[in-house]
Amino acid sequence: MAKNRRGRPVNGILVIDKPAGQSSNRSLQIAKRLYQAQKAGHTGSLDPLATGVLPLCFGEATKFSQFLLDADKAYRSTFEFGLITASGDADGDVVETRDASGLTEQQVVDKLQDFAGLIKQVPSMFSALKHNGQPLYKLARQGIEVERKTRQVNVFEIKLEAFRSSEETGGRPEADVYIHCSKGTYVRSIAEDLGLALACGAHVKMLRRVLAGPFVEAQAVSLEQLEALATNDYIALDELLQPADIAVQHLPEVVLAESAEFYMLRGQAVFVSPAPLDGLVRMYTENRRFLGMGEMLGDGRVGPKRLIATN
Repeated sequence: MAKNRRGRPVNGILVIDKPAGQSSNRSLQIAKRLYQAQKAGHTGSLDPLATGVLPLCFGEATKFSQFLLDADKAYRSTFEFGLITASGDADGDVVETRDASGLTEQQVVDKLQDFAGLIKQVPSMFSALKHNGQPLYKLARQGIEVERKTRQVNVFEIKLEAFRSSEETGGRPEADVYIHCSKGTYVRSIAEDLGLALACGAHVKMLRRVLAGPFVEAQAVSLEQLEALATNDYIALDELLQPADIAVQHLPEVVLAESAEFYMLRGQAVFVSPAPLDGLVRMYTENRRFLGMGEMLGDGRVGPKRLIATN
């Protein structure tokens, strides 16, 4: 007989504001404990240095977490020029300093445009990308470097929001940059490559994610807020959860008749009308209950792909 899971059968998506200096997994475990949830997972790691939007999936919502992992992201970051670190961010050891006192705002604006659109990046050794099951950053901390394949990413928008010269900072020049990009884009790599293009070096001083798929900064709650709301009845915490189907809002919708719902929940393909010719769809009952994700079979039928468990 299967053992019962410990905790509550919590289902839904929680958007937290990850604090600086904490791993994404640590933030997840704190939220999972506060909710006493049976099952939970995050939707892609943020660096310990980074703050901001981190969607967490609970229970049945974990079935759709890949869509949030694959979704576009947006960041606000501060680049500091004249200083190169081993990790490309402020947490890394300084490996070189250069004179950036003459850097101007226009020079930064001009070079930033080289990073718009489809660009190629080599993942940092300090990223969470895995090599033989080990995150690269763990290997980097051991002084181990492995070959990484160049990958293509898409930077939909990159713009300078503020520039502070050496005179204004009393030290090194800084640039506040907004980046809207595809999954897998490394902001630290953009900072490092921009610094090289400007011949003065640069690293990420601050990084904040302000968008992850359909979720924005204004929706994020801090772990301190969760702690304050935590009570034995969990009502206030559960009210923060968003439905699982938000993760697949970009997919076409189909509605199943009551008779079709019966067969779908038993793993059988059913006819729907109107319906897309092919591809993935999100499925609902006539009373708007989310059933899960299906796949069109090309003959007017939809087959089960990933269904929400029902009691």
